[in-house]
Amino acid sequence: MFHYEYKTTGTCSQVISVDLDGDTVHNVSFLGGCNGNLKAVSKLVEGHTVDYIEETLGGIHCGLRNTSCGDQLSHAVREAYEASKSA
Repeated sequence: MFHYEYKTTGTCSQVISVDLDGDTVHNVSFLGGCNGNLKAVSKLVEGHTVDYIEETLGGIHCGLRNTSCGDQLSHAVREAYEASKSA
């Protein structure tokens, strides 16, 4: 299992923690942000692939921001996956 911490930009959440087993995502947690919503997002993505999360959550905006916690999660899992290949 590969653990990764991603520093977000442009969102209320500050850090996303994620574990990867190959390209499968586990144990997503957010520091900051909308606690209840982000707990729900974490449960909904549990066991899904990096590609699925990118396709599903990538590009979502929050209000006037050009990103969201979901969008940042799509970046986080891709970055984690790429880092895991060289670990």
